[in-house]
Amino acid sequence: MIVEHAYAKLNLTLEVIRKRTDGYHDLATILQTVDLHDTLEFRDNEGIEFECSDASIADDDNLVVRSSEALRKVAGTGRGAHISLQKRIPVAAGLGGGSADAAATLRGLNRLWELGLSENELVEIATEVGSDVPFLICGGTALASGRGEKLERLPAPEHGWFVIVAPRDVGDDGSGLNKTARMFGMLTSTAHTTGSLTRKLAARMIEKGDCHPAFMFNVFQQVAPHAFPNWQKIHDGFAGLGASDIVLTGAGPSMFAVAPSKEVATAWALLTKARMGCEAFAVGLAPRIEIDPEQ
Repeated sequence: MIVEHAYAKLNLTLEVIRKRTDGYHDLATILQTVDLHDTLEFRDNEGIEFECSDASIADDDNLVVRSSEALRKVAGTGRGAHISLQKRIPVAAGLGGGSADAAATLRGLNRLWELGLSENELVEIATEVGSDVPFLICGGTALASGRGEKLERLPAPEHGWFVIVAPRDVGDDGSGLNKTARMFGMLTSTAHTTGSLTRKLAARMIEKGDCHPAFMFNVFQQVAPHAFPNWQKIHDGFAGLGASDIVLTGAGPSMFAVAPSKEVATAWALLTKARMGCEAFAVGLAPRIEIDPEQ
């Protein structure tokens, strides 16, 4: 049996540069993995068989199955696997849970099937699966551009603890669009930027190791109160505990803030859960995963 952890991500910055002719958007974002994670187990099997602790995503059209089939095709193998997923990262929360599961699947099956693929080869396959999947192959800290597939490794931020608050209701405007598509649809071209905010923070992290929360930014935060029921109320309740510089992550609805210590982070998370009735997590940084083709 092979076991892999799938780590959640935060967007320390997120800018939308432009809409592309292929329907995607060019982004500039600084990504950071944290130690909130799902767990995947892989065993030999005749075909691809998937089970999940969350029945709402245990179907054949999820990123775990898609990444499995993509890897089989590239590797030219007929081997299968039984994949068991224990969910802990909230679904559709802006934390990259599905993408993290897909990345962990590529890593796990690379080991189970003894393919010996390198980091670059796994990232190339990941690009075809989803925009956040390439980064989550190894995680750590990185500046991502393009759709998210162009990665520049960065030093880890100086902050040791974050608190993530994840509202349960992602809202539904009746359009039939998924959450991320709805959020992009709510932005006008006036919200597009050049990526300078992201590059500025990346430069500070490289040169000074400085990642002050005041430089964190998410373009979707301006529409989050309109997109998600009770988002502003939860934000204000979180701020009332002492959290400052609260930032949306991904396309939401989750938000996060830097905590001064593990003890404060734990207290903020417990109080937010008790008072606001939503999920909250005190998390530390997750280290970068190194891919060993010989493993």
